[in-house]
Amino acid sequence: MSEGLGPEGGHSQPSPTITVQDLSDRPAHTPLDRIPPAHTLLDGNTPVEQVSGVVEETSPSSTSSFELVDMEPAPPLYQPVQPHWFYCRRVDSKDMWLPFSREDSERLEHALSTAGEEEVVVAVEGERYDVRVRERQRYAVYWEQGPSEVRRCTWFYKGDKDTRYMPYPEEFSTNLEEAYMIAVTLDEWKRKLDFPSGETVILHNPKLIMQYQPITLQDEWVSSPSEQTRPRTVKRGVDNITTEIPDGEPETIDHLVFMVHGIGPACDIRFRSIIQCVNDFRSASLSLLGSHYRRGQEEGRVGRVEFLPVNWHSALHGDATGVDEDIQRITLPSISRLRHFTNDTLLDLFFYNSPTYCQTIVDTVASEVNKLHSLFKHRHPEFTGAVSVVGHSLGSLILFDLLTNQKTGSGEADRDEGRNRDPCPLTCDALEQALCRMGLQEHLATLQSVDLDLDSLAMCDETDLTELGIPLGPRKKILSFIRKRHFLQEGRQGTVLLAPGLQALPDPSEDSPSPTVSFGNQSSEASARRQQFLRAQSITSAVDYEYFDVGIGQVSINYPQLAFHPQTFFAFGSPIGMFLTVRGLKRIDPNYTFPTCKNFYNIYHPFDPVAYRIEPMIVSESDLEPMLIPHHKGRKRMHLELKESLTRMSTDLKNNVLGSFRTAWQSLVRMPVAALPPVEDGETTAERSLQETESNTYAHTQSVHEEVESPGSAEDKGRQVKVGMLNGGRRIDYVLQEAPIESFNEYLFAIQSHLCYWESEDTALLLLKEIYDKLGVAFEQPQQ
Repeated sequence: MSEGLGPEGGHSQPSPTITVQDLSDRPAHTPLDRIPPAHTLLDGNTPVEQVSGVVEETSPSSTSSFELVDMEPAPPLYQPVQPHWFYCRRVDSKDMWLPFSREDSERLEHALSTAGEEEVVVAVEGERYDVRVRERQRYAVYWEQGPSEVRRCTWFYKGDKDTRYMPYPEEFSTNLEEAYMIAVTLDEWKRKLDFPSGETVILHNPKLIMQYQPITLQDEWVSSPSEQTRPRTVKRGVDNITTEIPDGEPETIDHLVFMVHGIGPACDIRFRSIIQCVNDFRSASLSLLGSHYRRGQEEGRVGRVEFLPVNWHSALHGDATGVDEDIQRITLPSISRLRHFTNDTLLDLFFYNSPTYCQTIVDTVASEVNKLHSLFKHRHPEFTGAVSVVGHSLGSLILFDLLTNQKTGSGEADRDEGRNRDPCPLTCDALEQALCRMGLQEHLATLQSVDLDLDSLAMCDETDLTELGIPLGPRKKILSFIRKRHFLQEGRQGTVLLAPGLQALPDPSEDSPSPTVSFGNQSSEASARRQQFLRAQSITSAVDYEYFDVGIGQVSINYPQLAFHPQTFFAFGSPIGMFLTVRGLKRIDPNYTFPTCKNFYNIYHPFDPVAYRIEPMIVSESDLEPMLIPHHKGRKRMHLELKESLTRMSTDLKNNVLGSFRTAWQSLVRMPVAALPPVEDGETTAERSLQETESNTYAHTQSVHEEVESPGSAEDKGRQVKVGMLNGGRRIDYVLQEAPIESFNEYLFAIQSHLCYWESEDTALLLLKEIYDKLGVAFEQPQQ
């Protein structure tokens, strides 16, 4: 097909030449090279009245007799085609045209008809995109994404190898519609439309319209003439093609969720971005709301949950940091693809453990979340719901550290304080300011009583501070501050702080005083002290254990404040437990909770190699199994039920065999006894046997009843166990049920298990249940 008629062609198309030709004696699929030349050609700009006159002269059914015309059946009335709006999405280097919902399409059509010549912006797809109607472009609101083309579609085509119908450009569709209107009005068919670019469209009848491509545009390797002239099917109107038009989203938003990705730019096994993965998760939640909260939707109590992606990877690996260029210079040239993958993904873990890049990551996540929250509130001023956060993989650790360092005051005041606060207390120039940053302002009067300022304090040692009566804890803080401030000042003066065995020397080739590194021994006493300090700092300075007993040790950076207090924090496939252990934290105090977030769920797949549990760090004395997340269809997966049944059967069989063996052994070693127990007075042997049978039957029934009730009772006990206040006293660890195919080889599906959460309906349903339980909306299990 020519460039002007392809799905990419949005520019103006030359008007077609309408060939008035009777093709009734030719089969519908006769090749174009066998069609006789047309005898009447009209330009597409010819008025309809002139076209009608020519058609009447050449048509075999036209006549001037009123009686003959009246005897023929009345031609069908022409009905204008109903347009539907589509947008273009680039998938695997191909353009895919997808329809808007009917509500969005109607809004776009109404805006086009009432806008006039001015540009009109229409919010579509839950107000996550804006469409500029006159420009025919669709723009993302909450994330960076290039504009995509929008088209008002009325005519569609599909070739033999196409899987779905593609829309024609708007001007070409207009030309087809005009020719179709003439054919319907005059009841004249089998007419041919020739375009200057070589395409030909033949209107055989209202149900059969074909398009033929010119032979010159075909590939050279096509040999058969029949393949060269193979037609495309043409359809009029979106109702006559096979396409799934999405349902519109509810306008009311009950809850807002921010989703933070993990390492690397790709988030799932198909290497899709965080935007695409969140779109799938949002679609799954909308489907589950329609199936599990149908009554709430009918009563108007359930709207929808909005999920917005938070991208921090591009900021870390962008031109602003220059880290990619630095890493590339030291990367070996061998196995380039594997090394590129490692640099782009796995190094994010090391970056987060570096105070420099950890600050960049945390600042990016917090600023992006606050920006999205502000933009969302601006576009939805009526929103009064709560906000939650979701973190996947490393993203969960980032959110965990952020939430640990939030303040309980008002969000706006905390943000102002975070903006005005010096990121490092080492740069304090006033004694009072320095003590306040260290939380030791109560000792200000003691130091001022002996006329100590910040410079004189820097010359004090532990003996001097002891004589002043400063306790041990504050004394250690002051001494650590003095040492760090001293070496920071040396670093600002141009002295590079290096590991032992490295020496900083000026570069003779440069005029600048910036030092270079050479190997050698540092003889000065200051260098020796600096090296000793660096060795100590390389072990201890990266972690702040201020809340070691009740909190979490983290990288010592400035943690910004969020603009809201999250209601719930959901962690997907999270390594939080492992990182806390590596940081030296052996347990989490049961009384510890996030300052501004009172709910926390650790959700993981049983085969996820990156996920770790949290509850054993809180309740170490009991062996708690994680809570099993129910299947979204309301039952346990069949293979898990079968596995439990077989396990229980083997246990019963083992117990029965051991019991029989024990009984036989006891009968061999014990002394002979009477065959029957003594019969009490007034009791017959038959009555005694009947009583024993009833007693045994009752005991067996009780055993079976307890066995059946044991799973439920165990689950209830698991829910009632107190596992600290991190989730308000409720359970924290929740495990998904593996799919049947995954149970055959857990190693084979390990990587996929870490990336499965974005498409997991069970995970989405757990989030919805937690959100709507707090809104007082009951959960409904649909009937299967």
